[in-house]
Amino acid sequence: MSTTPPPQSLTGDTHPKAGETGADDGAFAWLRALGPRGRRAFAGAFGGYALDSYDYFTLPLSMVALAAYFGLDSGQTGLFTTVTLVVSAIGGAAAGVLADRIGRVKALMITVATYAVFTVACGFAPNYETLLVFRALQGLGFGGEWAVGAILVAEYASARHRGRTLGAIQSSWAIGWGLAVIVYTLVFQFLDDDIAWRVMFWTGALPALLVVWVRRQVKDAPEAKAARERSSEKGSFAAIFKPGTADGPGLLRTTVFAVLLSTGVQGGYYTLATWVPTYLKTERDLSVVGTGGYLAFLISGAFIGYLTGGYLTDRLGRRRNIWLFAVLSALCILAYANIPSGANTLLLVLGFPLGFCMSAIFSGFGSFLSELYPSAVRGTGQGFTYNTGRAVGAVFPTTVGFLADSWGVGGALVFGAIGYGLAAIALLGLPETRGKELV
Repeated sequence: MSTTPPPQSLTGDTHPKAGETGADDGAFAWLRALGPRGRRAFAGAFGGYALDSYDYFTLPLSMVALAAYFGLDSGQTGLFTTVTLVVSAIGGAAAGVLADRIGRVKALMITVATYAVFTVACGFAPNYETLLVFRALQGLGFGGEWAVGAILVAEYASARHRGRTLGAIQSSWAIGWGLAVIVYTLVFQFLDDDIAWRVMFWTGALPALLVVWVRRQVKDAPEAKAARERSSEKGSFAAIFKPGTADGPGLLRTTVFAVLLSTGVQGGYYTLATWVPTYLKTERDLSVVGTGGYLAFLISGAFIGYLTGGYLTDRLGRRRNIWLFAVLSALCILAYANIPSGANTLLLVLGFPLGFCMSAIFSGFGSFLSELYPSAVRGTGQGFTYNTGRAVGAVFPTTVGFLADSWGVGGALVFGAIGYGLAAIALLGLPETRGKELV
Protein backbone atom coordinates (compact mmCIF):
# COMPACT_ATOMS: atom_id res chain seq x y z
CA MET A 1 0.00 0.00 0.00
CA SER A 2 1.34 3.38 -0.95
CA THR A 3 2.95 5.56 1.70
CA THR A 4 3.25 8.60 -0.55
CA PRO A 5 2.72 11.77 1.51
CA PRO A 6 -0.40 13.72 0.67
CA PRO A 7 0.27 16.09 -2.24
CA GLN A 8 -1.10 19.58 -2.55
CA SER A 9 -4.11 20.41 -4.71
CA LEU A 10 -3.48 19.65 -8.36
CA THR A 11 -4.27 23.04 -9.79
CA GLY A 12 -2.19 26.02 -8.87
CA ASP A 13 -4.98 28.57 -8.65
CA THR A 14 -7.24 26.35 -6.57
CA HIS A 15 -5.11 26.02 -3.42
CA PRO A 16 -7.21 26.90 -0.42
CA LYS A 17 -6.87 30.53 0.55
CA ALA A 18 -5.49 31.68 3.85
CA GLY A 19 -8.82 31.47 5.64
CA GLU A 20 -9.57 28.03 4.20
CA THR A 21 -6.42 26.15 4.61
CA GLY A 22 -6.12 24.95 8.02
CA ALA A 23 -7.67 22.12 7.56
CA ASP A 24 -6.18 18.99 6.44
CA ASP A 25 -8.41 17.18 8.88
CA GLY A 26 -12.03 17.37 9.91
CA ALA A 27 -15.30 16.27 8.44
CA PHE A 28 -15.25 18.82 5.59
CA ALA A 29 -11.51 19.12 4.96
CA TRP A 30 -12.00 17.45 1.58
CA LEU A 31 -14.43 20.19 0.54
CA ARG A 32 -12.18 23.04 1.69
CA ALA A 33 -9.22 21.49 -0.12
CA LEU A 34 -11.03 21.74 -3.46
CA GLY A 35 -10.88 25.55 -3.51
CA PRO A 36 -13.59 27.75 -5.10
CA ARG A 37 -13.33 26.41 -8.65
CA GLY A 38 -13.13 22.85 -7.44
CA ARG A 39 -16.25 23.30 -5.35
CA ARG A 40 -18.16 24.55 -8.37
CA ALA A 41 -16.97 21.49 -10.30
CA PHE A 42 -18.09 19.33 -7.38
CA ALA A 43 -21.56 20.94 -7.42
CA GLY A 44 -21.93 20.36 -11.16
CA ALA A 45 -20.85 16.72 -10.98
CA PHE A 46 -22.95 16.09 -7.84
CA GLY A 47 -26.07 17.52 -9.46
CA GLY A 48 -25.44 15.71 -12.73
CA TYR A 49 -25.07 12.34 -11.05
CA ALA A 50 -28.10 12.86 -8.78
CA LEU A 51 -30.28 13.66 -11.77
CA ASP A 52 -28.70 10.79 -13.71
CA SER A 53 -29.86 8.53 -10.89
CA TYR A 54 -33.32 10.12 -10.87
CA ASP A 55 -33.76 9.55 -14.59
CA TYR A 56 -32.46 5.98 -14.34
CA PHE A 57 -34.90 4.98 -11.56
CA THR A 58 -37.97 6.28 -13.37
CA LEU A 59 -37.96 2.91 -15.17
CA PRO A 60 -37.51 0.36 -12.33
CA LEU A 61 -40.07 2.19 -10.20
CA SER A 62 -42.58 2.17 -13.09
CA MET A 63 -41.83 -1.41 -14.11
CA VAL A 64 -45.01 -3.02 -12.75
CA ALA A 65 -47.23 -0.39 -14.41
CA LEU A 66 -45.34 -0.69 -17.69
CA ALA A 67 -45.63 -4.49 -17.68
CA ALA A 68 -49.39 -4.22 -17.17
CA TYR A 69 -49.84 -1.45 -19.76
CA PHE A 70 -47.93 -3.20 -22.56
CA GLY A 71 -48.67 -6.79 -21.45
CA LEU A 72 -45.01 -7.72 -20.82
CA ASP A 73 -43.49 -10.75 -19.16
CA SER A 74 -40.51 -10.66 -16.75
CA GLY A 75 -37.99 -11.30 -19.52
CA GLN A 76 -39.25 -8.36 -21.57
CA THR A 77 -39.21 -5.97 -18.63
CA GLY A 78 -35.71 -7.12 -17.70
CA LEU A 79 -34.65 -6.31 -21.26
CA PHE A 80 -35.32 -2.61 -20.60
CA THR A 81 -32.51 -2.55 -18.08
CA THR A 82 -30.18 -4.65 -20.20
CA VAL A 83 -30.60 -2.44 -23.26
CA THR A 84 -30.05 0.71 -21.18
CA LEU A 85 -26.87 -0.64 -19.66
CA VAL A 86 -25.48 -2.16 -22.87
CA VAL A 87 -25.94 1.08 -24.81
CA SER A 88 -24.51 2.96 -21.83
CA ALA A 89 -21.22 1.21 -22.57
CA ILE A 90 -21.14 2.92 -25.96
CA GLY A 91 -22.17 6.24 -24.47
CA GLY A 92 -19.68 5.95 -21.63
CA ALA A 93 -16.78 5.07 -23.89
CA ALA A 94 -17.67 7.87 -26.31
CA ALA A 95 -18.04 10.37 -23.45
CA GLY A 96 -14.63 9.34 -22.11
CA VAL A 97 -13.01 10.03 -25.47
CA LEU A 98 -14.85 13.37 -25.70
CA ALA A 99 -13.68 14.28 -22.20
CA ASP A 100 -10.07 13.72 -23.26
CA ARG A 101 -10.46 15.58 -26.56
CA ILE A 102 -12.84 18.49 -25.93
CA GLY A 103 -12.61 18.74 -22.13
CA ARG A 104 -14.41 17.43 -19.06
CA VAL A 105 -17.02 20.20 -18.71
CA LYS A 106 -18.19 20.17 -22.34
CA ALA A 107 -18.51 16.39 -22.27
CA LEU A 108 -20.45 16.60 -18.99
CA MET A 109 -23.01 18.97 -20.51
CA ILE A 110 -23.50 16.71 -23.54
CA THR A 111 -24.15 13.64 -21.39
CA VAL A 112 -26.62 15.39 -19.08
CA ALA A 113 -28.59 16.87 -22.01
CA THR A 114 -28.72 13.48 -23.74
CA TYR A 115 -30.16 11.49 -20.85
CA ALA A 116 -32.68 14.27 -20.09
CA VAL A 117 -34.03 14.45 -23.65
CA PHE A 118 -34.52 10.72 -24.08
CA THR A 119 -35.99 10.19 -20.61
CA VAL A 120 -38.72 12.68 -21.52
CA ALA A 121 -39.16 10.94 -24.89
CA CYS A 122 -39.84 7.65 -23.08
CA GLY A 123 -43.00 9.22 -21.66
CA PHE A 124 -44.41 9.62 -25.18
CA ALA A 125 -43.70 6.04 -26.32
CA PRO A 126 -46.79 4.48 -28.01
CA ASN A 127 -45.60 0.87 -27.74
CA TYR A 128 -43.03 -1.45 -26.18
CA GLU A 129 -40.60 -1.34 -29.11
CA THR A 130 -40.48 2.46 -29.20
CA LEU A 131 -39.98 2.65 -25.45
CA LEU A 132 -37.13 0.15 -25.74
CA VAL A 133 -35.41 2.34 -28.38
CA PHE A 134 -35.85 5.55 -26.35
CA ARG A 135 -34.58 3.85 -23.22
CA ALA A 136 -31.53 2.62 -25.14
CA LEU A 137 -30.79 6.15 -26.36
CA GLN A 138 -31.20 7.45 -22.81
CA GLY A 139 -28.39 5.05 -21.96
CA LEU A 140 -25.99 7.04 -24.16
CA GLY A 141 -26.08 9.97 -21.75
CA PHE A 142 -26.55 7.85 -18.65
CA GLY A 143 -23.37 5.93 -19.45
CA GLY A 144 -21.13 8.93 -19.76
CA GLU A 145 -22.14 11.28 -16.95
CA TRP A 146 -20.56 9.53 -13.98
CA ALA A 147 -17.17 8.89 -15.59
CA VAL A 148 -16.84 12.47 -16.88
CA GLY A 149 -18.05 14.08 -13.65
CA ALA A 150 -15.86 11.86 -11.48
CA ILE A 151 -12.74 12.72 -13.50
CA LEU A 152 -13.56 16.44 -13.44
CA VAL A 153 -13.67 16.42 -9.63
CA ALA A 154 -10.81 13.92 -9.16
CA GLU A 155 -8.48 16.29 -10.99
CA TYR A 156 -9.27 19.05 -8.50
CA ALA A 157 -9.05 16.85 -5.40
CA SER A 158 -5.88 16.26 -3.37
CA ALA A 159 -4.68 12.67 -3.10
CA ARG A 160 -5.24 12.69 0.65
CA HIS A 161 -8.93 13.47 0.32
CA ARG A 162 -9.75 12.05 -3.12
CA GLY A 163 -11.58 8.98 -1.82
CA ARG A 164 -13.87 11.04 0.41
CA THR A 165 -14.43 13.64 -2.30
CA LEU A 166 -15.45 11.07 -4.89
CA GLY A 167 -17.43 9.17 -2.26
CA ALA A 168 -19.45 12.33 -1.71
CA ILE A 169 -20.06 12.55 -5.46
CA GLN A 170 -21.26 8.93 -5.41
CA SER A 171 -23.66 9.74 -2.57
CA SER A 172 -25.63 11.93 -4.95
CA TRP A 173 -26.86 8.71 -6.59
CA ALA A 174 -28.81 7.99 -3.40
CA ILE A 175 -30.16 11.56 -3.44
CA GLY A 176 -31.50 11.10 -6.97
CA TRP A 177 -32.84 7.65 -6.11
CA GLY A 178 -34.63 9.04 -3.07
CA LEU A 179 -36.10 11.90 -5.09
CA ALA A 180 -37.37 9.40 -7.67
CA VAL A 181 -39.05 7.33 -4.95
CA ILE A 182 -40.75 10.43 -3.50
CA VAL A 183 -42.05 11.50 -6.92
CA TYR A 184 -43.07 7.91 -7.70
CA THR A 185 -45.02 7.65 -4.44
CA LEU A 186 -46.90 10.89 -5.13
CA VAL A 187 -47.52 10.32 -8.83
CA PHE A 188 -48.73 6.73 -8.51
CA GLN A 189 -50.80 7.59 -5.44
CA PHE A 190 -52.82 10.29 -7.20
CA LEU A 191 -52.82 9.21 -10.86
CA ASP A 192 -53.98 6.10 -12.64
CA ASP A 193 -51.10 3.73 -13.46
CA ASP A 194 -51.72 4.09 -17.22
CA ILE A 195 -50.75 7.79 -17.12
CA ALA A 196 -48.56 7.80 -13.99
CA TRP A 197 -45.65 6.03 -15.67
CA ARG A 198 -45.65 8.62 -18.46
CA VAL A 199 -45.61 11.48 -15.95
CA MET A 200 -42.63 9.87 -14.20
CA PHE A 201 -40.63 9.98 -17.42
CA TRP A 202 -41.71 13.56 -18.21
CA THR A 203 -40.27 14.78 -14.94
CA GLY A 204 -36.88 13.72 -16.33
CA ALA A 205 -36.62 17.14 -17.98
CA LEU A 206 -35.16 18.56 -14.74
CA PRO A 207 -31.47 18.08 -15.73
CA ALA A 208 -31.77 20.64 -18.54
CA LEU A 209 -31.62 23.39 -15.90
CA LEU A 210 -28.32 22.00 -14.62
CA VAL A 211 -26.72 22.21 -18.08
CA VAL A 212 -27.29 25.99 -18.16
CA TRP A 213 -25.60 26.44 -14.77
CA VAL A 214 -22.64 24.17 -15.58
CA ARG A 215 -22.00 26.03 -18.83
CA ARG A 216 -21.57 29.32 -16.94
CA GLN A 217 -19.92 28.25 -13.68
CA VAL A 218 -17.67 25.19 -14.14
CA LYS A 219 -14.20 24.90 -15.69
CA ASP A 220 -11.72 22.05 -16.19
CA ALA A 221 -8.83 21.76 -13.70
CA PRO A 222 -6.04 23.86 -15.33
CA GLU A 223 -2.97 21.68 -14.68
CA ALA A 224 -4.69 18.46 -15.70
CA LYS A 225 -6.02 20.20 -18.80
CA ALA A 226 -2.52 21.40 -19.72
CA ALA A 227 -1.05 17.91 -19.22
CA ARG A 228 -3.76 16.41 -21.42
CA GLU A 229 -3.25 18.94 -24.18
CA ARG A 230 0.50 18.27 -24.28
CA SER A 231 -0.04 14.60 -25.05
CA SER A 232 -0.38 13.22 -28.57
CA GLU A 233 -2.34 10.19 -27.32
CA LYS A 234 -5.33 11.94 -25.75
CA GLY A 235 -8.60 10.11 -26.23
CA SER A 236 -6.90 7.00 -27.68
CA PHE A 237 -8.42 3.53 -27.30
CA ALA A 238 -5.18 2.09 -28.63
CA ALA A 239 -3.33 3.55 -25.64
CA ILE A 240 -5.50 1.81 -23.02
CA PHE A 241 -5.02 -1.54 -24.78
CA LYS A 242 -1.27 -1.18 -25.26
CA PRO A 243 0.58 -4.18 -23.76
CA GLY A 244 3.70 -3.73 -21.68
CA THR A 245 7.10 -3.80 -23.36
CA ALA A 246 10.74 -3.77 -22.31
CA ASP A 247 10.56 0.04 -22.45
CA GLY A 248 7.76 0.29 -19.90
CA PRO A 249 4.45 -1.06 -18.65
CA GLY A 250 1.37 -0.77 -20.84
CA LEU A 251 -2.25 -0.37 -19.83
CA LEU A 252 -3.71 -3.59 -21.24
CA ARG A 253 -3.60 -5.54 -17.97
CA THR A 254 -5.09 -2.61 -16.07
CA THR A 255 -7.93 -2.27 -18.58
CA VAL A 256 -8.83 -5.97 -18.57
CA PHE A 257 -8.96 -6.30 -14.78
CA ALA A 258 -10.73 -2.95 -14.35
CA VAL A 259 -13.46 -4.17 -16.72
CA LEU A 260 -13.83 -7.39 -14.69
CA LEU A 261 -14.03 -5.40 -11.47
CA SER A 262 -16.66 -3.08 -12.89
CA THR A 263 -18.65 -5.99 -14.32
CA GLY A 264 -18.86 -7.75 -10.99
CA VAL A 265 -19.80 -4.74 -8.89
CA GLN A 266 -22.37 -3.42 -11.34
CA GLY A 267 -23.83 -6.83 -12.10
CA GLY A 268 -24.64 -7.20 -8.42
CA TYR A 269 -25.83 -3.63 -7.99
CA TYR A 270 -28.15 -3.43 -10.99
CA THR A 271 -29.69 -6.78 -10.14
CA LEU A 272 -30.86 -5.25 -6.88
CA ALA A 273 -31.69 -1.78 -8.24
CA THR A 274 -33.84 -3.25 -11.01
CA TRP A 275 -35.70 -6.00 -9.20
CA VAL A 276 -36.10 -5.04 -5.53
CA PRO A 277 -39.12 -2.72 -6.24
CA THR A 278 -40.82 -5.54 -8.18
CA TYR A 279 -39.92 -8.06 -5.48
CA LEU A 280 -41.49 -5.87 -2.79
CA LYS A 281 -44.72 -5.36 -4.74
CA THR A 282 -45.27 -8.81 -6.27
CA GLU A 283 -43.83 -11.25 -3.71
CA ARG A 284 -44.20 -9.20 -0.53
CA ASP A 285 -47.55 -7.68 -1.56
CA LEU A 286 -46.63 -4.16 -0.48
CA SER A 287 -48.64 -1.15 -1.63
CA VAL A 288 -47.12 1.81 -3.46
CA VAL A 289 -46.71 3.67 -0.14
CA GLY A 290 -45.42 0.51 1.55
CA THR A 291 -42.85 -0.07 -1.19
CA GLY A 292 -41.71 3.55 -0.88
CA GLY A 293 -41.24 3.09 2.87
CA TYR A 294 -39.12 -0.02 2.47
CA LEU A 295 -37.06 1.63 -0.25
CA ALA A 296 -36.49 4.60 2.08
CA PHE A 297 -34.59 2.28 4.42
CA LEU A 298 -32.58 0.89 1.52
CA ILE A 299 -31.77 4.35 0.17
CA SER A 300 -30.84 5.74 3.59
CA GLY A 301 -28.37 2.91 3.95
CA ALA A 302 -27.06 3.67 0.46
CA PHE A 303 -26.46 7.35 1.22
CA ILE A 304 -24.54 6.64 4.43
CA GLY A 305 -22.72 3.80 2.68
CA TYR A 306 -21.40 6.11 -0.04
CA LEU A 307 -20.03 8.56 2.53
CA THR A 308 -18.57 5.84 4.77
CA GLY A 309 -17.02 4.02 1.83
CA GLY A 310 -15.38 7.26 0.69
CA TYR A 311 -13.79 7.68 4.10
CA LEU A 312 -12.65 4.05 4.25
CA THR A 313 -11.17 4.09 0.75
CA ASP A 314 -8.77 6.81 1.97
CA ARG A 315 -8.03 4.99 5.24
CA LEU A 316 -7.87 1.35 4.09
CA GLY A 317 -6.86 1.87 0.48
CA ARG A 318 -8.83 1.38 -2.74
CA ARG A 319 -8.46 -2.40 -3.00
CA ARG A 320 -9.23 -3.28 0.62
CA ASN A 321 -12.36 -1.12 0.66
CA ILE A 322 -13.75 -2.75 -2.49
CA TRP A 323 -12.87 -6.25 -1.29
CA LEU A 324 -14.51 -5.71 2.11
CA PHE A 325 -17.80 -4.52 0.69
CA ALA A 326 -17.87 -7.10 -2.10
CA VAL A 327 -17.95 -9.81 0.56
CA LEU A 328 -20.50 -7.99 2.74
CA SER A 329 -22.76 -7.18 -0.25
CA ALA A 330 -22.89 -10.83 -1.33
CA LEU A 331 -23.83 -11.89 2.20
CA CYS A 332 -26.54 -9.22 2.40
CA ILE A 333 -28.13 -10.33 -0.88
CA LEU A 334 -28.31 -13.92 0.33
CA ALA A 335 -29.86 -12.85 3.62
CA TYR A 336 -32.35 -10.41 2.03
CA ALA A 337 -33.60 -12.90 -0.57
CA ASN A 338 -34.15 -15.66 2.00
CA ILE A 339 -36.21 -13.82 4.60
CA PRO A 340 -39.21 -16.02 5.51
CA SER A 341 -42.64 -15.08 4.22
CA GLY A 342 -44.43 -12.76 6.63
CA ALA A 343 -41.24 -11.46 8.26
CA ASN A 344 -41.62 -8.02 6.68
CA THR A 345 -40.22 -6.21 9.71
CA LEU A 346 -36.96 -8.09 9.23
CA LEU A 347 -37.13 -7.22 5.52
CA LEU A 348 -37.38 -3.55 6.50
CA VAL A 349 -34.44 -3.72 8.90
CA LEU A 350 -32.17 -5.62 6.50
CA GLY A 351 -32.79 -3.03 3.79
CA PHE A 352 -30.44 -0.61 5.56
CA PRO A 353 -27.29 -2.81 5.60
CA LEU A 354 -28.07 -4.02 2.07
CA GLY A 355 -28.19 -0.43 0.77
CA PHE A 356 -25.13 0.48 2.86
CA CYS A 357 -22.88 -2.31 1.54
CA MET A 358 -23.90 -2.25 -2.12
CA SER A 359 -23.22 1.51 -2.20
CA ALA A 360 -20.06 1.71 -0.08
CA ILE A 361 -18.28 -0.49 -2.63
CA PHE A 362 -18.83 2.20 -5.29
CA SER A 363 -17.21 4.97 -3.26
CA GLY A 364 -13.71 3.92 -4.23
CA PHE A 365 -14.46 3.62 -7.94
CA GLY A 366 -14.14 7.28 -8.88
CA SER A 367 -10.73 7.69 -7.28
CA PHE A 368 -9.45 4.18 -8.15
CA LEU A 369 -10.23 4.28 -11.87
CA SER A 370 -9.00 7.88 -12.18
CA GLU A 371 -5.69 6.92 -10.56
CA LEU A 372 -5.17 3.88 -12.79
CA TYR A 373 -4.80 6.01 -15.96
CA PRO A 374 -2.63 9.00 -16.99
CA SER A 375 -4.30 12.34 -17.71
CA ALA A 376 -4.23 12.05 -21.52
CA VAL A 377 -6.37 8.88 -21.54
CA ARG A 378 -8.04 9.13 -18.13
CA GLY A 379 -11.45 9.83 -19.62
CA THR A 380 -11.09 7.07 -22.20
CA GLY A 381 -9.85 4.52 -19.66
CA GLN A 382 -12.40 5.30 -16.99
CA GLY A 383 -15.28 5.69 -19.44
CA PHE A 384 -14.48 2.42 -21.21
CA THR A 385 -13.83 0.22 -18.18
CA TYR A 386 -16.70 1.47 -16.04
CA ASN A 387 -19.27 1.31 -18.81
CA THR A 388 -18.12 -1.90 -20.43
CA GLY A 389 -18.46 -3.44 -17.00
CA ARG A 390 -21.91 -1.91 -16.76
CA ALA A 391 -22.91 -3.41 -20.15
CA VAL A 392 -21.63 -6.90 -19.36
CA GLY A 393 -23.10 -6.63 -15.87
CA ALA A 394 -26.46 -5.90 -17.53
CA VAL A 395 -26.72 -9.62 -18.25
CA PHE A 396 -27.40 -10.11 -14.54
CA PRO A 397 -30.79 -8.31 -14.26
CA THR A 398 -31.98 -9.90 -17.50
CA THR A 399 -30.98 -13.33 -16.21
CA VAL A 400 -32.93 -12.61 -13.04
CA GLY A 401 -35.93 -11.63 -15.19
CA PHE A 402 -35.93 -14.95 -17.00
CA LEU A 403 -35.25 -16.95 -13.84
CA ALA A 404 -37.99 -15.12 -11.93
CA ASP A 405 -40.76 -17.04 -13.70
CA SER A 406 -39.50 -20.33 -12.28
CA TRP A 407 -37.49 -19.33 -9.19
CA GLY A 408 -39.47 -16.29 -8.11
CA VAL A 409 -37.89 -12.82 -7.99
CA GLY A 410 -36.54 -13.37 -4.47
CA GLY A 411 -34.82 -16.61 -5.38
CA ALA A 412 -33.36 -15.18 -8.58
CA LEU A 413 -31.90 -12.17 -6.74
CA VAL A 414 -29.14 -14.38 -5.28
CA PHE A 415 -27.64 -14.44 -8.78
CA GLY A 416 -26.34 -10.94 -8.01
CA ALA A 417 -24.01 -12.36 -5.34
CA ILE A 418 -21.98 -13.98 -8.13
CA GLY A 419 -21.09 -10.52 -9.41
CA TYR A 420 -19.53 -9.50 -6.12
CA GLY A 421 -17.45 -12.67 -6.12
CA LEU A 422 -16.12 -11.74 -9.57
CA ALA A 423 -15.20 -8.26 -8.30
CA ALA A 424 -13.18 -9.70 -5.42
CA ILE A 425 -11.21 -11.90 -7.85
CA ALA A 426 -10.55 -8.99 -10.26
CA LEU A 427 -8.77 -7.03 -7.51
CA LEU A 428 -5.91 -9.55 -7.67
CA GLY A 429 -4.84 -8.03 -10.99
CA LEU A 430 -4.91 -4.34 -10.00
CA PRO A 431 -2.41 -2.24 -8.01
CA GLU A 432 -3.14 -0.12 -4.95
CA THR A 433 -3.21 3.58 -5.96
CA ARG A 434 -3.90 5.43 -2.71
CA GLY A 435 -1.84 8.63 -2.50
CA LYS A 436 -1.22 8.93 -6.24
CA GLU A 437 -1.11 12.42 -7.77
CA LEU A 438 -3.13 12.96 -10.96
CA VAL A 439 -0.70 14.53 -13.42
